[in-house]
Amino acid sequence: MTAELTLYTNPQSRGRIARWMLEETGAAYEVVQLDYGTTMIAPDYCAINPMMKVPAIVHDGKVVTETAAICAYLAEVFPDAELAPLPHERADYYRWLFFAAGPLEAAATNRALGVTVTPAQQRMAGYGDFDRTISVIGEAMARTPYIAGDRFTAADVYVGSQVMWFTQFGLIPRTDAIMAYIGRLNDRPAHLRATALDDGAGEAA
Repeated sequence: MTAELTLYTNPQSRGRIARWMLEETGAAYEVVQLDYGTTMIAPDYCAINPMMKVPAIVHDGKVVTETAAICAYLAEVFPDAELAPLPHERADYYRWLFFAAGPLEAAATNRALGVTVTPAQQRMAGYGDFDRTISVIGEAMARTPYIAGDRFTAADVYVGSQVMWFTQFGLIPRTDAIMAYIGRLNDRPAHLRATALDDGAGEAA
């Protein structure tokens, strides 16, 4: 595939997840680094993502936003990277990809903001109970080496990035299963490359 692919990002954002995913695919891409408060809210970028958030990608003239969607999209359009789920992996792949994008992120974000959901409010909150949410993702990581089974997939890029971030800031516990999972992901060459690129971009900013 030779279509143009552009990543809009900032090194201090979820754009790091999209960069890692792109490095896993091996696809050629260009990077447009945006700054909070200036280029990220400028009309040119608002035409790409009216939410004025990063990351976003433009591939073959089509825009994809939302980090989990970017990971899933890239896995499908670059099949040679073998990051999309095999038939027997699809249930866990989609389950945990969207669990991380929904309940896990909401629970950890509320915890970081000091928002406590009362028992009476749990039916309204998508994640319900914080401790139960963390327990469920931890148990999933203890069952298999990767989130969808024995093989690394695009879901691990997204789920793993969320878990790395939340453990770094003490929002979820560093259980043996979670830290072993993180260790497997940290050693991936694509993750190391993406981290070096984003760290370098941050230093240059």
